[in-house]
Amino acid sequence: MSEKKSESSYEDKQDHIPAWTTPAIEWFANVYAGKEYNIEFTIPEFTAVCPKTGLPDFGTIYIEYIPREKCAELKSLKEYMMAYRNVGIFHENVVNKILEDFVKAIDPLYAKVIGDYNVRGGVKTVVKREYKA
Repeated sequence: MSEKKSESSYEDKQDHIPAWTTPAIEWFANVYAGKEYNIEFTIPEFTAVCPKTGLPDFGTIYIEYIPREKCAELKSLKEYMMAYRNVGIFHENVVNKILEDFVKAIDPLYAKVIGDYNVRGGVKTVVKREYKA
């Protein structure tokens, strides 16, 4: 009797994602620092690549945050999102990477990233992650 393999066939194929160098998310000074308010971004044309098939994955990325001293600059955020266009990456890793990069760049009081992907193979995927300072 053969023993079942415990590793995924994707083992080690996404290990580079946390260290992947993405374009900088630039910022400007929050002149209302000390006032708690929410900022929300919707990126409805997000595209990455399925690491298994090489086909494009389409979805909407939502970012909500409460700024501290910095606010995200939109042009750099667009350029940041474009960097994913030709990258083979799992949906889960997209959301985690965006949140970690965003928090590192902006240092918000709170941030939430949602990846709401189009149906693929009859499956709809929504991935969410939150950060609280």
